[in-house]
Amino acid sequence: MPLTQADVDREIAAAHAAYEKRVADGAPVEHHPRRDYAPYRSSVLRHPKRPLVAIDTSRDPELVELHSPAFGERDLAEADNDLTRQHTGEPIGERITVSGRLLDRHGRPVRGQLIEIWQANSAGRYAHRREQHDAPLDPNFTGAGRALTDAEGRYHFTTVQPGPYPWRNHVGAWRPAHIHFSVFGSAFTQRLVTQMYFPNDPLFPYDPILQSVTDDAARQRLVATYDHSLSVPEFSLGYHWDIVLDGPAATWTEEGR
Repeated sequence: MPLTQADVDREIAAAHAAYEKRVADGAPVEHHPRRDYAPYRSSVLRHPKRPLVAIDTSRDPELVELHSPAFGERDLAEADNDLTRQHTGEPIGERITVSGRLLDRHGRPVRGQLIEIWQANSAGRYAHRREQHDAPLDPNFTGAGRALTDAEGRYHFTTVQPGPYPWRNHVGAWRPAHIHFSVFGSAFTQRLVTQMYFPNDPLFPYDPILQSVTDDAARQRLVATYDHSLSVPEFSLGYHWDIVLDGPAATWTEEGR
């Protein structure tokens, strides 16, 4: 019998109740989801199936970097942070401005760091050859951008409001609208990946990926706030979202720590 949304709802409720009991009994707050979070069925497919490869950094501290992509500031183009003008025509959908700061655990800005984003278009479809959703593609929107944080740790993107989309975790599974964020440190091996959501999305309670962050405060840190000061008159609505790299207010990342 296929797994339904009602089945997943019960599993999410049970996982949250179990977490609250653990905390009440003295267990530490869990800012990141457990890898065996049952409602997120396809997470099993993301687990490593082979032993980790050990690298002897004592022999050569830079050995890891020799097998990782390289990136320089000169690789950024002028329009990389504006996903609405990367093609000859205008993309379809509501234009939005997303901005915030990259911060360390003490609230200090992290400067000169690469932030990449990728997202579905306004119809909820990714411009990817393995995409299976039959919503229309937008020839003027490929859904990827990047920027460097400035002296205040601030980033800035112009894009379109992504649409929700179905996925095959269970019958009736829909993902809330979201934007994927990738943050690089000084090396590729320091990469963190997370997701930003939009306020008041009715799909929040039904999404096992978001609900796998069982701590409510940590989950709320993934939701942007509407910021009218970021809105561009007659052009876009503005959203503010800070990314905190570490500490008790850290932003959830997909691989945890």
